[in-house]
Amino acid sequence: MNNVLDAKTGVKDTMPTVLGYVGIGTAFGIIAHTNGFSPLETFIMSLLVYTASGEFVLVSMLPAGSSLFSIFAATNLMSARMLLMTMTLAPKFKDEKLIKNLWLGSLVTDETFALAITKLNYTKGELNYEWLNAANLLAYAAWCLSSLFGALIGSVITDTKALGLDYAVVAMFLGLLYLQLITDQSVKIELQLVMIGVTMVLTYLGLIFLPASVATIVVTVVGCLVGMVIKHVFFE
Repeated sequence: MNNVLDAKTGVKDTMPTVLGYVGIGTAFGIIAHTNGFSPLETFIMSLLVYTASGEFVLVSMLPAGSSLFSIFAATNLMSARMLLMTMTLAPKFKDEKLIKNLWLGSLVTDETFALAITKLNYTKGELNYEWLNAANLLAYAAWCLSSLFGALIGSVITDTKALGLDYAVVAMFLGLLYLQLITDQSVKIELQLVMIGVTMVLTYLGLIFLPASVATIVVTVVGCLVGMVIKHVFFE
């Protein structure tokens, strides 16, 4: 990764995350096929819904006969964390037209958000439309095509865990976390390590008492507040 902010570099910076999309997207396609969805239906769902967790919910709840309202509520709750992510990036695009910002926001994912946060360490806090749009589009294409691929081979492969596909996203985020740690000069490494530990503890406790979708948002907000206190008390 470097400080260049153009479309070509956006594609290049996003390429290492593609394997993560391929892994989890293929797993989703296989599960969708197992639950009775055709390759075309799976592909259209990925094109229109484009939220991994929400799509996994959809292919589980629809065959079970769940109401449209409950499916809508569950899908939106699973994706509510994206509001926090896009709000974090929004100030970087305040000079762009509204339509461009809406387009960028609709395609931001956990992975492209993490890439954007890491990119800020190389560009002195700058981002632009060309770079993020290219990153978003590559991620979007990788997810949609891999979910289609999974649906097509779903009749051949039925056990995604046997292939280790469910670990692909975890491995990708570990790589992004490492990259963030070694490049972020704005926060002391000691504070970053402390916050990793705090986040792990909060996540563990949150998953005990809260649904996973709610826990993500609560841990994010509480973690930010705890981080501010720790930084003020121990690192200033």
